[in-house]
Amino acid sequence: MTIEKVESIKTRKSDGINPLVSALMFMGETFGLAWQSILTLLHGRINFRETLVQMASIGADSLPIVIVTTLSTGAVFSFYTADIFVRFGAQAFLGGTLTLSFLLELGPLFAGITVAARSGAAIAAEIGSMVVTEQVDALRAMAVSPVRYLVVPRILACVIMMPILCIFADLAGILGTFIMATTHGVAPSSFIESARTYVSSADLTKGMIKTVWYGFTIAVISCHYGLRTGGGATGVGRATTSSVVMCIVLIFVSDFFLAQLLAGASITIR
Repeated sequence: MTIEKVESIKTRKSDGINPLVSALMFMGETFGLAWQSILTLLHGRINFRETLVQMASIGADSLPIVIVTTLSTGAVFSFYTADIFVRFGAQAFLGGTLTLSFLLELGPLFAGITVAARSGAAIAAEIGSMVVTEQVDALRAMAVSPVRYLVVPRILACVIMMPILCIFADLAGILGTFIMATTHGVAPSSFIESARTYVSSADLTKGMIKTVWYGFTIAVISCHYGLRTGGGATGVGRATTSSVVMCIVLIFVSDFFLAQLLAGASITIR
């Protein structure tokens, strides 16, 4: 029996699994991988060299894309809102409104989506290629844990670099809103004073907390899809696509709950 027939049989069997059972299996495997990674981190089993390489790949290589997307989004967002605020004489609130929206929501969200689309896809494709070429099996044969060698450095790199990318996303987005607002009749001093009045450092902290979770989610999901890759080059492509889609969906879903949680925490503190 050829390899193609074996993979075809595996695919038909997996397609016949109940969707609910498949979803539960996916959740169990993902939580298991996350738990193993956390235990490895707690025991200090960290490959620092690979972590630095992944930090450069995830952070430095994603930075231009994050800046361009958030700068453009901020400019467009301000383009639609500045005229309305000026028309109703509410330009004193424009700077605070736009800055707050980027610090709490748009900056973290766009940073997470960008990293999921670029770095998440790269992680899934890289690990998936190692699986189909039996490099992961070779690691196990040499008593090297794939979780320690492959998964943990990527999780750590994502968790560390996402808040840094979030800061640049916030700065680029606010710069875009500022430039567009000042070209639509809003005085620069009014924009800055509004932002200083209605925005605090706690708002920046809340957005960065979101990105820590986004980074952890992106890394775990991407590594999980990479490790469960099967079916050669086609399987690698399928795993890459699925990981990006799942990461983006989970970012949007978790964003709702994180917003409620962080808002509740701030109310309790006050």
